[in-house]
Amino acid sequence: MKIYTKRGDKGQTSLFGGTTIQKSSVRIHAYGTVDELNSVLGMALSNPVSSTGKEILIEIQKQLFVLGADLATLPSKDSKIERIGNTQIEQLESWIDELDEQLPKLTSFILPGGSAAGSSLHLARTVCRRAERHTVELKTSEPISEETVIYLNRLSDLLFVLARFENDKAGIQETKWMPRS
Repeated sequence: MKIYTKRGDKGQTSLFGGTTIQKSSVRIHAYGTVDELNSVLGMALSNPVSSTGKEILIEIQKQLFVLGADLATLPSKDSKIERIGNTQIEQLESWIDELDEQLPKLTSFILPGGSAAGSSLHLARTVCRRAERHTVELKTSEPISEETVIYLNRLSDLLFVLARFENDKAGIQETKWMPRS
């Protein structure tokens, strides 16, 4: 199988199911940013990461493939693809609660950074927020499930907590942001 198809040479691509759309569409921005997020998580995993972090991140990467396919498929009763749902959202919430219990309480804003893994996860959080913004924009013009937006919102929270967790496990103190007086 060749890696190139030449079908996109004129600025169009096909969704799952065969519908052709412009590569500049909001739908492509949404699932393309989810793909970018998955790559950033792969970058985070290339750094020293706790076993807990590694397990969570690999599972999230798998879920992001489901989310990307969900966003790349027009809603249809006939569609047999797996969709992001409450089970995945509840899993994210469970991880947030478990990790947050192990961390010092936040008393101020913190600056993104820390260990290589922690910094990568802070970057992943911002890419996740961008994916969420594109998905919210898509939802204003096309039907998509409520769960896609909820999932991305919750995932960005998890990535923040996971960045803090990895920095804590690496013994790196957070840098507090202090407003100028």
